[in-house]
Amino acid sequence: MPIRISSELPAFKTLMNENIFVMSKERAEHQDIRPLKVVILNIMPKKIETESQLLRLLSNTPLQVDIDLLHVASHVSKNTSLNHLSSFYKTFDEIKDTRYDGMIITGAPVELLDYEQVDYWDEICRIMEWSITHVFSTLHICWAAQAGLYYHFGIPKYPLDKKMFGIFPHKAEVENCQLLRGFDDVFFVPHSRNSEIRREDIEKVSQLEILTSSDISGVHIVANKNGRQYFITGHSEYDRDTIANEYFRDMQKGIDIQLPYNYFPDDNPNNTPKFSWRCTANLMFSNWLNYCVYQLTPFNLEELDIRNWKWQAGV
Repeated sequence: MPIRISSELPAFKTLMNENIFVMSKERAEHQDIRPLKVVILNIMPKKIETESQLLRLLSNTPLQVDIDLLHVASHVSKNTSLNHLSSFYKTFDEIKDTRYDGMIITGAPVELLDYEQVDYWDEICRIMEWSITHVFSTLHICWAAQAGLYYHFGIPKYPLDKKMFGIFPHKAEVENCQLLRGFDDVFFVPHSRNSEIRREDIEKVSQLEILTSSDISGVHIVANKNGRQYFITGHSEYDRDTIANEYFRDMQKGIDIQLPYNYFPDDNPNNTPKFSWRCTANLMFSNWLNYCVYQLTPFNLEELDIRNWKWQAGV
């Protein structure tokens, strides 16, 4: 089954051209199926690009998924038109009484700011608090992972001397984890961030467990042991050329940016990057949708209001 999105959304045409199975909401309404309800809080600057990246991964399962796109009302986007936001996105006030099977909160290029300095921090906090009672399972990506660990558990972030930038090898630290089913012993993940969370802080919180890590880029996936929250410091959703685009953008701006690690063949920016993380990305998102959401979420989402965190899914 496909994801359900508006046929007018730019990602609809992009994914159709890639032969990815998407279904317009108009067609889906004729099917007698209870689709999974997933909301994506998109706080990336290039929202249309991020939409396509995430929707491409969410479409790669036999499940029908109904997508809502959410943006923060307390921030004016400089890279996405108001017309696009008003046509395809909702605000928190519009969805705060709705319950969802899953939620994805994206990253944002604000990791060098203190959390309280981010102009939409108060709104992000309200949304993260709301997710506890209104969402069965939530993925936090990159800055959102750091922000979520800080908000829910008080875990700090630390600035890096040099940007963590490139494609890094990772390994699992646990066995029989539903999110990691089918993962290779070594798998690759893009990172693009200027700050980090540290193992010693996470290990102080008994409710948290480190699922995957890298000897180079550090902690990768942290899970709430109740199976309802995942904090992912990398960008598995990135396209082949996303890191390249960031690299050339910074070079053009005169920013002192190092060559991305393990990305360009022979470390030559003129060479086409290897897409070494695509299978892992598809597997992680399909595992999340199937094992962490579909197999465990209540058929009647109103039950979330009754069970709340007492509903222990387990990682």
